[in-house]
Amino acid sequence: MALWVFGYGSLLWNPGFTPLRATKARLADYHRSFCMLSIHHRGTPDDPGLVLALDHQPGGQCTGVAFQVAPEEEPAVLETLRERELVSSAYYEDHVTLTCDDGEKIDALAYIVDRTHAQYCQFDLERQAQMIARAVGGRGPNTEYLYNTAAHLTDMGIRDADLSWLADRVRALTAT
Repeated sequence: MALWVFGYGSLLWNPGFTPLRATKARLADYHRSFCMLSIHHRGTPDDPGLVLALDHQPGGQCTGVAFQVAPEEEPAVLETLRERELVSSAYYEDHVTLTCDDGEKIDALAYIVDRTHAQYCQFDLERQAQMIARAVGGRGPNTEYLYNTAAHLTDMGIRDADLSWLADRVRALTAT
């Protein structure tokens, strides 16, 4: 059985591997949300940033990309993804069923936020914008994460009103 990985945030623009195949896909009952404090990659413990996570929402939907991993690369890709995504155990790894535009169903690996973890958060959009505008972590500024994700969603024809609003607001906050 092929290994597929669901990208909905930074994996959209930086999967960390060359996929054998990539296709737009939807995950039911979840939504993409800046609901995880980033204390490693896009912020620090003293000044956390925010990163996107799949957050359970009955009736919700998250559109992203299903990436197929080449069979010979599966062990290395899994190791790299786990090192990157499970750095603080705020995400857990799970298998989910995605639906492609043509109706195809794909079983994929996804990284989902653990709502009981200390890094799980729920802030209004303005507070999210304020945090993203200033935070910097080991992989760079939080603004880069937001802008790259928003741009890739737009390029794919995926409308995410919250991300669009955040990108505009953060640009206004960081304009000098």
